[in-house]
This record gives sequence, C-alpha cells and structure tokens, in this order.
Amino acid sequence: MKKVYVAGAMSDPDCIEFMQNLRKGIEVSKDLLLMGYAPYSPFIDFQFFLTCRGDEYITGELIKAYSMEWLEVSDCVLVLPGWEDSKGTLAEIARAQELNIPVYYSMEELEQCK
Repeated sequence: MKKVYVAGAMSDPDCIEFMQNLRKGIEVSKDLLLMGYAPYSPFIDFQFFLTCRGDEYITGELIKAYSMEWLEVSDCVLVLPGWEDSKGTLAEIARAQELNIPVYYSMEELEQCK
C-alpha cells in the first residue's frame, strides 16, 4: 500500500469551521483507505486530546513533531483544498519537498501517479 500523508488546513478561530476542516480531512482519509492507500491523517489526532487524564497534556509542539515523523516516512503527500493560509500545511509541503516526497493537490493527480 502506498502511504499517503493527508495535509490541509485544520485550525480556525471559528469552532464550526474547525470541525468542518476535521470532517473534510477525515472523509478524504477514509476515501483514500477505501481506494487502497494507507493514509496518515492528522485530522484524527484530536482523539489523543480527548483521552488525556489528570495532568497529562499534549503540546502543539509535540503533536506537530509527531505528525512530521509520519510525513517523513510517507510515499507522498496529498494537500486538501483551502490550504493556502495554513502555516502548518506550508511547513509540511516544505518538508516534503526537502525530502523529495511527491506532493499532490488533488485526488485525480494522486491517482495518475499510482
């Protein structure tokens, strides 16, 4: 299976938009899985935060480093629409380019390179 890192805007000051971003990212990740890919989806990382107990705390720095580790072992990156103002996505694209990991901007583009 080709390992696909799913990148895209997630954060938003509007909690409804944040949830919409999560929904879109999870939906694309599910579609990739059903298409025969092995997606890594930062869009499901929110579950880690929901399970913290007591004084457990996951920092933004830790979760970003965790995601970047997965990007670095991925075969390619799929960037979702609406990423242009996302600092995190820009950093992910830059790191993929440093490592010569192909970056695709649509499912069609990804499928052409299967």
